[in-house]
Amino acid sequence: MPKEGALIIISSPSGGGKDVIISALLKKFNNSAKLITTTTRAPRSEDQDGVTYYFISKENFEEKIKNNEFVEYNFYTGNYYGTTKTELSDKIKNFDIVFTNIDVNGRRNLAKANIKNISIFLMPENLEDLKIRISRRGGLTATEVEQRLETAKQEITRANEYDFQVINKTGKLEETIDNVAKIITKHLST
Repeated sequence: MPKEGALIIISSPSGGGKDVIISALLKKFNNSAKLITTTTRAPRSEDQDGVTYYFISKENFEEKIKNNEFVEYNFYTGNYYGTTKTELSDKIKNFDIVFTNIDVNGRRNLAKANIKNISIFLMPENLEDLKIRISRRGGLTATEVEQRLETAKQEITRANEYDFQVINKTGKLEETIDNVAKIITKHLST
């Protein structure tokens, strides 16, 4: 039986740096890939369908739920996000390391489904820095920023459910990337 790739979950609150860190890790680790999440949210200017996300309608997403096509999914800030069974299966078969940026509920759903993984939660240095990061993303009202900050507080309380927690200090991105890479390297060598 061929060896399956390692699934690495990187979670953080909104604005916590998970996408930037995963992008850097993809360059550090050979034969690695990122799971592409399916979502009903509208694409942002930097998004590319099939690269950053698979963008589908709410109706299409709900049809996939009925057909049991997701290994995990969540409803967050008015939109669905999920990982299809096909996407997970294809990536795990073809890559040594597979990264995903699912949230705390997605991680819990993967655990319930007994899908082996290494889970890492990126902690903000403090909530004020996180609020600044969320605000800088643009396209959010003050109310939406506050909603994301409230959600972040709830997510942070669940960081202890993860195998590892890493503080993503403002201005120390390379240090955070190195710390996460060391965790992955150590785990893969055991």
